[in-house]
Amino acid sequence: MQNDDQLLREEEGESLSERYFGLPTHKFLLAAGVVLLVGVYMGFIFFGDNSLSVLLDLEEHQDYLSEDIERLKVENAALQKQYFELKELDADSQ
Repeated sequence: MQNDDQLLREEEGESLSERYFGLPTHKFLLAAGVVLLVGVYMGFIFFGDNSLSVLLDLEEHQDYLSEDIERLKVENAALQKQYFELKELDADSQ
């Protein structure tokens, strides 16, 4: 009976954070603030202007441009060949 009364008095003196998380209020608020800041930081890393998704999009665009450069080089070589063949025919006719 005396133990029950003592436990009730201790529970009444405890804050919610002490009762549910075992931490004093100031330590709980500090831990919650750190978790919140880390969450915001991770959000910026994954979804911000300098994020992983932006990096992956830029790498994909770079691959597309590299392929386009190679295609244009081949097309340019074929057009140059055609140009010189036409120039040669024109020189023969004169």
